[in-house]
Amino acid sequence: MSREKRKAKKEAEKRLSTRQFIGAKEITDYSLVTYGQGELVYFIVKPTNISVLSESSVGARIYALMTVLKGVAEIEMLCLNSRESFEDNKRFLKSQMEQEENPVIRRLLEQDQTHLDRIQVQMATAREFLIMLRLKDEKESDIFPYLSRIEKSLKEQSFSVKRADKEDIKRILAVYYEQNVTTEKFEDFDGERWIIPEI
Repeated sequence: MSREKRKAKKEAEKRLSTRQFIGAKEITDYSLVTYGQGELVYFIVKPTNISVLSESSVGARIYALMTVLKGVAEIEMLCLNSRESFEDNKRFLKSQMEQEENPVIRRLLEQDQTHLDRIQVQMATAREFLIMLRLKDEKESDIFPYLSRIEKSLKEQSFSVKRADKEDIKRILAVYYEQNVTTEKFEDFDGERWIIPEI
C-alpha cells in the first residue's frame, strides 16, 4: 500500500464514529446489528464450577454441549472477562519496581501489587460465557421462534442460559472494549445522562 493510500485510510478512520469504528450499527432489544457481519444475538451461559464435579459429571457436561453444537451449526462461542483485568497494571508496577532505586518507593510499589493480587483473587471466577448466533437472511417472522428453539435446546441440556437484552449487550461491549465493569446503566449516547428534556 502506497504512502498516500495509507494516509487517506488514516484520515478516513479519524472521521469514523465510534460505532462505525467498532462495526456496530445498532443495538436492538435482542441483538447487535453490525456493518457487514450480520445481526448478532447473544445467549449468556452461567458457568458451572467444574472443579467440584466428578469426572463423569464433567464428561456429561461436555456431551451436553456437544449435543447443542451438533443441533445448531451456526453457534459461535465466546469467553469474556466479566470483571476488570489488572494484568497491565501489574506489569507496569513490576517494571517500575525493577527500575526504582529508592527502597521506600519500591516497598510502596510492592504493596500496590499485593493489593491488586488480592483484588484479582477475589474476582477469580469472573468469566462470562456467551453463545452467539449470526442472523443473516432470516425473515423477521422466523427470528423469535428460531431463537426460542435454541434457548430451549440449551435449557434442555441443563445449561443456565439467558438471551442477552439491550442492557446486557451494552455491558458486554463496555467490558470487551474498555474493561468497564463499574457502570450499572450504560448510555446509548455519550453524555445522555446530562440532557434535560424540555417540559
